[in-house]
Amino acid sequence: VQLQASGGGLVQPGGSLRLSCAASGSIFTINDMGWYRQTPRKQRDLVAAITSGGSTNYADSVKGRFTISRDNAKNTVYLQMNSLKPEDTAVYYCNADILPVRGYGMDYWGKGTQVTVSS
Repeated sequence: VQLQASGGGLVQPGGSLRLSCAASGSIFTINDMGWYRQTPRKQRDLVAAITSGGSTNYADSVKGRFTISRDNAKNTVYLQMNSLKPEDTAVYYCNADILPVRGYGMDYWGKGTQVTVSS
C-alpha cells in the first residue's frame, strides 16, 4: 500500500492550488484520510481530515479557505486551497488509515509535496 501526492507548487498570495493523493495497493478499506503540513521550524500539524462518510474537520487557520474531499471509488483525497497566504507555505503530507487486504490496519503517509506562497 502506498500514497502518492501531487499538485504542489509555487503560487502568489490569494491564489489557489489543488492537492491530490491517491492510495494504491491491496486495499480492503480506507477509513479517515487527511492532510498535514510541516515547516522546518514546526511539527507536522493537521490541516484537514475527512471520514469515510464525508464528515470533515479543519484547522482554524484554514477554515473557509480550504476544502477537503474524497472520491472513495478512486481511493483519492483532495485538498482545494483558495485565498492562499504566505503562512500556508509548507510541505504538505497526505495521510490515510488503511486496512489492507492482508494484515493490520495502520496509518500510511505519502511523500510530501511543497506548497510555496510568495509574490
